[in-house]
Amino acid sequence: VQLQASGGGSVQAGGSLRLSCAASGRTFSSLSMGWFRQPPGKEREFVANINRAGSSTYYADSVKGRFTISRDNAKSTAYLQMNSLKPEDTAVYYCAAGGDGGAFSRTRPSTYNYWGQGTQVTVSS
Repeated sequence: VQLQASGGGSVQAGGSLRLSCAASGRTFSSLSMGWFRQPPGKEREFVANINRAGSSTYYADSVKGRFTISRDNAKSTAYLQMNSLKPEDTAVYYCAAGGDGGAFSRTRPSTYNYWGQGTQVTVSS
């Protein structure tokens, strides 16, 4: 599976961005999709997950109510709509796919089998 993340950029606090993650190489609907981020000097952290059908989502407390994860299985693409952005949201954002084999935990990066290249999000105050 190849994942291509896009949509990052620089915005002021309170602004919005929408990240996209285009998948190829495998049936997209068989994969659980997640977004993670890595702030400068910190470890990669979970942001959001959506199940295969798009019927269930889960968020980190830090983004709940501000970010929305979604997917379009017909387009093999997952999205992360980010509103009310804060400077602490500054990070490299990664999309990931998993749940197609082996143990899987929607919040643990090590259990995702496929990763995109990352896209930078910078929020200024």
